Formats: sequence, structure tokens, C-alpha cells
Amino acid sequence: MSFKVKDHYFKKAKKENFLARSVYKLEEIDQKYKILNKKNNVVDFGYHPGSWVQYTAEKVGPEGLVVGIDIKPVSNKLSPLKNVRLYEKSIFDVSVLEDLEMESLFDVVLSDMAPNTTGIKSVDQDRSLNLIEEVFHILPKFLRPGGNFAIKVFDSNQAQVFLKENKNIFEEFHLLKPKSTRSISKEFFAIGKRYKA
Repeated sequence: MSFKVKDHYFKKAKKENFLARSVYKLEEIDQKYKILNKKNNVVDFGYHPGSWVQYTAEKVGPEGLVVGIDIKPVSNKLSPLKNVRLYEKSIFDVSVLEDLEMESLFDVVLSDMAPNTTGIKSVDQDRSLNLIEEVFHILPKFLRPGGNFAIKVFDSNQAQVFLKENKNIFEEFHLLKPKSTRSISKEFFAIGKRYKA
């Protein structure tokens, strides 16, 4: 199944100097649910290639901070951003906030992480769900009470059940398939506001 790689959002991202078209997914989530604010400290799980970091750094402003974590090597393309710190490690290897030179919990946790895909739908769904379960499990280590959260999900019956069972840890919980998501894609985003911790 092929899609036009150089689609509207791809060209728009290139023109606006964003590192990936996925920035427009975060932009839509943020415009709709207002998850990012000035002076926020934000952690981005699996930030590579970095368009979410670019958008978030702009939104939180110079008094905010964006920490990006990915198992891929640190991206030099983001080095001009002064309110950004990047780490080459697995988010699941971070045992304490001091590992990220942080003294307090984050205002916002973002996760655009995806598993290595195989093209086998059931395997990819299971891997995605496993990743989501792990992120929910470590959330108390990163997100402050009252904080906001957005995570990418590969749609499946089990994923829907899991989200339904866990949505009560937020005062507000939404599911969204952003307009810039390719029509063939089975991904959507779960957005939590005001974490109850």
C-alpha cells in the first residue's frame, strides 16, 4: 500500500522548517486541548526526529524547558534551541529524575513513541499496547499532579479497553485522530488533562 510521501503536510513541514510532518498532530492536539503552556517543563518520550521538541520549545518559551529522550543518537539539528535538553537513552532506564538533571516532576509528558513495526497488524498492535502500558506504569515518576499528557496509540480492541480502564487517572480524557494523520494509518492519540497522580 503506497501513499504520497511528499504530501501536503510533508511540504508544509519542510517550508516551515520543522523536522517532520508529525508536528501538525501535536499542534492540533494542543490547539484543541491546550496541553502546553508558557514556562512548562515538558518531557518528550521518543522525541526523534524532533518536530515535537521544536513546537514545544516555542510554546513553553525561554522560561520553560523541554527534555527529549530517545534511544537514537542526540539530534544536532535541535542544538540551536536553548530551552531544550536531549538524552540518548531509553525512557524505561530512567530510574530517578536526577538522571535527567531534574529536581521536580514535569508539567507535561508527551509520547509519540512507536514500536519497531513489522507490517503484521496484530504484532504491531500488541507491541504498541505494550509500550503504552509501560508508559502509564512509569507516569507517576515523571508527571506532576494536575499535569497533562498525550500519547500515540495504534488502534486495537485491547488498546481501547486499556485506555477505558485507565482514563480515570485524569480529570479529563480525550481520544483524537488528528487531521494530518494519513488516512490509512490506524494511529490516534490519547490526551489526559489534570493528572490525579
